[in-house]
Amino acid sequence: MPVSREKLLDAIKRMRETSERRNFTQSVDLTLNLKDIDLKKPENRINEEALLPHGVGKPRKVAIFAEGELARKARESGADLLLAREDIDPLQKDRKRAKQIVDGYDFFLAQADLMPLIGKQLGPVLGPRGKMPKPIPPTADPKPLIERCRRMVRIRTREQPALHVPIGLESMTDEQLAENAQAVLEVIEHRLERGLNQIGSLHIKTTMGKPTKIEA
Repeated sequence: MPVSREKLLDAIKRMRETSERRNFTQSVDLTLNLKDIDLKKPENRINEEALLPHGVGKPRKVAIFAEGELARKARESGADLLLAREDIDPLQKDRKRAKQIVDGYDFFLAQADLMPLIGKQLGPVLGPRGKMPKPIPPTADPKPLIERCRRMVRIRTREQPALHVPIGLESMTDEQLAENAQAVLEVIEHRLERGLNQIGSLHIKTTMGKPTKIEA
């Protein structure tokens, strides 16, 4: 079901009209039900990322495994958490702490030569959550990568053929929310065998609001 910009803007307007005022700024989510897809086959499962042109309204939290010069640059670039080589083994032994860290951060980066160790010791925690780190060279500048991660959202299916993706805050303009939604739909379109025709239904909603259908 290909969706035009006008249809997105119309749905956002209707969402605002039916959403009750709350004493906090609500998130806005895009919800999709997929059809003709067998998630029992690993190759059909979706685990992608979308770069939102206007961000999600609040920065994603980024953790990085690094040491030496890359660690220094990551610290100066504002990484939310810095983990060194010597932190990996204790985390592998303390599964509860490892899960807390993995669940507490949205994206992970890692110095390339640390990836084999991370995969071996922390893969069982990072992998199932779709949060295996993106490798970066020890000489790379992590700042643009960190900034890029802060504007990204993860698009991931689980047991059911449904997707729930945050696309911003209700304080953002209709145009910003529509452009963010389009960025998510473009990623999904390229991931599905028959593109957007495999979307059975599409809704937009605020945190506490009722889903508003986006018409094709």
